Amino acid sequence: MHQFLQRTRAVTAALVCALPLTAALSQPLRAVPVATGLEHPWAVAFLPQGRFLVTERPGRLRVVEADGRVGAPVEGLPAVAAAGQGGLLDIVTDSEFAANRTLYFCFSEPGPGGNSTALARARLTDDLKRLEDVKVIFSQKPKVASSLHFGCRIVLAPGGLLFLTLGERYQRMQDAQKLDNHLGKVVRLTRDGAPAPGNPFLDRAGALPEIWSYGHRNPQGAALGPDGSLWIHEHGPQGGDEINLPQAGRNYGWPVITYGENYGGGRIGEGLTARAGMEQPLKYWVPSIAPSGMAFLTSDRYGPGFKGNLFIGSLKFGYLARLEIADGKIGREHKLLDKGERVRDVRQGPDGLLYVLTDLPRGRLLRLLPE
Repeated sequence: MHQFLQRTRAVTAALVCALPLTAALSQPLRAVPVATGLEHPWAVAFLPQGRFLVTERPGRLRVVEADGRVGAPVEGLPAVAAAGQGGLLDIVTDSEFAANRTLYFCFSEPGPGGNSTALARARLTDDLKRLEDVKVIFSQKPKVASSLHFGCRIVLAPGGLLFLTLGERYQRMQDAQKLDNHLGKVVRLTRDGAPAPGNPFLDRAGALPEIWSYGHRNPQGAALGPDGSLWIHEHGPQGGDEINLPQAGRNYGWPVITYGENYGGGRIGEGLTARAGMEQPLKYWVPSIAPSGMAFLTSDRYGPGFKGNLFIGSLKFGYLARLEIADGKIGREHKLLDKGERVRDVRQGPDGLLYVLTDLPRGRLLRLLPE
């Protein structure tokens, strides 16, 4: 039965990926700049009174006013290993932010042996100028001398839990298949950083208790689906970017199975795309689009054709992908904002509109309006 399910998933994935990559837009969008001059912005979160929090990869956190004015760097951040793909990365506000002013952010943390992805909790002061009570609640193990593949997307889950995606740091890709480290994993934590109750490897000797799923490469997008399930996407090598639905204890295959190949050509490992006991992606891209950022649209602001769709940024080709979703399956893909700007993050705001960050030396925060 398991082999049958594996074959079925493989056929389904192949059929999904064979669907047209583009289609006529059901409604055009207009991108209106909210703020400009941001240095490689990586993530946006929403504050009361129409304000925004934006991380800049070089290691700065900024408040953007509702009128687009960009504030001075917020003080109080911990040391950040800002090099290559590393730096100050994702940020989310607590579901009770209006009362507790708590936020969570992840970053590349320097330390003995190199650096690793870390997750911190802090309080933003009332004057928006400083972080207080900063505490690193989780650090990926081991630290690695690398500036690549940090993953680093945070999702607030029901029940007061956190999901955090972790890259395999590129040269340590074989560790994604091992349970004694955090490389190439999704972890599930309490909001104090402890392993979440019910995690699949809590009682397994030799396995780290924070691990939720494994066999990932470099997941830079994560969001809760309409039914509350976790969705992620991850960078493939040369080809083979994936969308996955990480489930407890499941193995997502990297680097044993992949629809990509080595940079410059040549198979990875045995060149397999499927193996028993390893999950197939819900969708994959060949060639790679270099995905980053992920959001489901739950509002009616763009009409019924957009509601429930999944939105993902493309760094490589500079567009925003709109993916139609029906019964948990991915249908047609549409290209929006096809202007060549690297799309790093996409979020739905409290107003029900979509917001996008472009990853450039002078990046922009854009508000997407229906025409």
